[in-house]
Amino acid sequence: MAASPFASSSAAQGFHSFAAHQNAAAKSATALRSAPTHAKARAAAEEFEAVFLNSMFNQMMAGIDGEGPFGGGPAVGVWRTFLTDEYAKSYARKGGIGIADQVYRTLLAQQEAKSR
Repeated sequence: MAASPFASSSAAQGFHSFAAHQNAAAKSATALRSAPTHAKARAAAEEFEAVFLNSMFNQMMAGIDGEGPFGGGPAVGVWRTFLTDEYAKSYARKGGIGIADQVYRTLLAQQEAKSR
């Protein structure tokens, strides 16, 4: 007795559906395992951008002297360093100028290539 073409077709569809679900489950498991890696890569990329922005902000403020009753003095340099550092961190967290995104993509590509 010959098997119905519908029976083999539905069996094939069932197999492909099962394989697709297994593939999706494997990708989800991989994504869950690599989530901390992605978070670490994102944090490193944002920190890199913050360091760059801090350097840029320090250069921008280098020629500005304090004026008025609160201007000048030895603490101005220390205060400005803290101020530009916080500006840079805040700016990088909010999206920055795009350096962190590129560094993040590069880090992930390098990690993926290394894992092969």
